[in-house]
Amino acid sequence: MAVTNLRDALVDEIRDIYNAEKQIVKALPRIVKGVTSDELSEALQSHLKETQGHVTRLERVFELLDEKARGKQCAGMEGILEEGSQALEEDAEDSVKDAMLIAGCQRVEHYEITAYGTCIAWAQALGLDEVAEVLEETLAEEKAADEKLSAIAESGINEAATAGESEDDMEGDEDRDSRSTNETDAESVSARSASSASRPARQRGGRR
Repeated sequence: MAVTNLRDALVDEIRDIYNAEKQIVKALPRIVKGVTSDELSEALQSHLKETQGHVTRLERVFELLDEKARGKQCAGMEGILEEGSQALEEDAEDSVKDAMLIAGCQRVEHYEITAYGTCIAWAQALGLDEVAEVLEETLAEEKAADEKLSAIAESGINEAATAGESEDDMEGDEDRDSRSTNETDAESVSARSASSASRPARQRGGRR
């Protein structure tokens, strides 16, 4: 589609986010299966239903614009989802993996928040108030989903994910303490050896 004016740009952006939402609908079930936190799983399942509603809302927007509901491949969302899905393959502790998946999901939300915010601003500038109102409903849900993910992370997942780090730090401290003790012992032995070696020399000198 050739973009020659702001309305064209709006339609192009809506096609981009329409495709992005469909990608999310397809990707979320796999992510849900990969999480271990019940609270996180429930939040993602709830947002999956919301996302399906977002697709329907966008189809309503296409109707208001008198445009055919079709998407434009969203390379940005494709990359974010691909990067996020890599966490599913990591050999990490459950809490660490959940924390990584939350981070990936929030990248998705931030992309969408930016996209919807842009579309709303353009629709308002063009006097397309009904289009803006429909998009604002979805934007509010995206922001709420992002805040929910932050709350879940901060309510225990991030703390649990640091437990392994604390143990590693303790082991590291023990290793360093052990090395320090060994080094001190070695220095002490060396000092005693040097003292012992010097005493006979002084005694011989005294007899002369």
